[in-house]
Amino acid sequence: MEDQFKALTETAGLLDLSSRSRLCLLGEDRIKFLHGQVTNNINGLAENTGCYAALVNAKGKMESDLFAYRLAEEILLDFEPGLIDAVKARLEKFIITEDVEVADVAPHFGLLSVQGPKAAELLASLKLPKPKKNYALAKTEADMYVANQPRLGSSGFDFFVPVDLLDEWKSRLAEHAPLCDEATFERARILATIPRFGQDFSTANLAPEGGIESRAISYSKGCYIGQEIIARIRTYGKVNRILRGLRLEGAATKGDEVFLGDKMVGTLSSVITEPDAALALIHRDAAERGTSLRVDTKNGSVTAEVATLPFEKFAG
Repeated sequence: MEDQFKALTETAGLLDLSSRSRLCLLGEDRIKFLHGQVTNNINGLAENTGCYAALVNAKGKMESDLFAYRLAEEILLDFEPGLIDAVKARLEKFIITEDVEVADVAPHFGLLSVQGPKAAELLASLKLPKPKKNYALAKTEADMYVANQPRLGSSGFDFFVPVDLLDEWKSRLAEHAPLCDEATFERARILATIPRFGQDFSTANLAPEGGIESRAISYSKGCYIGQEIIARIRTYGKVNRILRGLRLEGAATKGDEVFLGDKMVGTLSSVITEPDAALALIHRDAAERGTSLRVDTKNGSVTAEVATLPFEKFAG
């Protein structure tokens, strides 16, 4: 497992992310429609580019985060596993007279990913296109889409592969990068302070609480479902909780409570050992970098320190 971690963080590692959800929006009104549904600027996307966004309800609460890619005749959405039915139903609920169709394409395209500082070198060795900007795409002759997708904060590329070619491409990529398991990916994700919907923030949270505001929310794009609430938070106040990375001085587990003095200020949502670190939504009064906190575990108390902000790597 240590070799896998070094690959993801020092060279390049291969991930099979085919369990993630994938939908396509089709129809003449697909761009305008999605623009009115998510927090980022879909109208501003050029063909073969994408963005990170959130789908929120009328109260500004999360329903999903997602990556949206504008292709020639469709918009491809990539998001967390197990949410296809919920996200599809949410989108279809607001299709009134628009020419829009929402289709599940997960059965037709698998998803592989190469992550690590030398990911681009791997693509070059296979003579694959390397889109330069984040979330830009290129299509290969084999009808595979390659997306610039740095999932762990350094360099990375996703491959949307037709299912009949999935095994072939998985084998070809594995000749150049070791296949890494979910636990190793999670370790690298946590140490890069990258929030994960469904784990570090959920449908109970406002979008800015998850630490995704700077990357997923446009405040100049105009109206969308939940926009009034999100804009009001920015203009008139702050969210009470925000994602932080905590350096721990001992082992802890997901769900352990975090305290500042006698006040409970958060709950651990993602936890690893070696090194001991965690992600948590922390009350804003306790979220300043360097703040000393206490985590109560089943084996006693553990000292913690606020170490990182969202999308920052843990030092050391």
